[in-house]
Amino acid sequence: MKIHKEGHKILLTLVLILAVVNVSVNYFWPEWLTFSGVVSLVVFLLVLQFFRNPRREIVISDDNVVYAPADGKIVVIEETHENEYFNDKRLQVSIFMSPTNVHVNRNPISGTVNYFRYHPGKYLVAWHPKSSSENERTTVVIDNGEDEVLMRQIAGALAKRIVNYCEEGQMVLQGADMGFIKFGSRVDLFLPLDAKIEVTMGQKVKGNKTIIARL
Repeated sequence: MKIHKEGHKILLTLVLILAVVNVSVNYFWPEWLTFSGVVSLVVFLLVLQFFRNPRREIVISDDNVVYAPADGKIVVIEETHENEYFNDKRLQVSIFMSPTNVHVNRNPISGTVNYFRYHPGKYLVAWHPKSSSENERTTVVIDNGEDEVLMRQIAGALAKRIVNYCEEGQMVLQGADMGFIKFGSRVDLFLPLDAKIEVTMGQKVKGNKTIIARL
């Protein structure tokens, strides 16, 4: 199990803080050192698991298959109007990531990045109806040569920073790391209306493992 690069600095900082705390406890209240050590270990392990980056290779790459870009639970499957890029109706599939899920985001298809935008914003809870338009978020559109798929990273109430590695004009590979949402919390996919959805409401999905739709 690898630790994602976005967690290296945070984990190092946390280790230093916990070390200072435990040295101070040992100096002023040595009788509490065991308790302090146990709490510190629990805190470190909780943060460590958040930044885990399991190896998820796609055995058969297929540009007509849209793989889950994140781990989590399906919370939205509906036809909606996408007004940032397409400005027409699309099928929306949303994945909610809880704090215990892997928070690495991956490319759902291979292709060319036709569009990328970062939008600063609020930190409403990820399931709030306005979170997709008012929260901190990024929008990425990937063109596989026949269809375009829009993916939106949305920060939740705990998230304060979204990381995305895409640039317009860049060629990306299906399943490769696209970015990371630090302590946050939803990914939206906007697909063509004729896409065949392969998931159901409430279903738990895994990035690079679960097929979301077929184009």
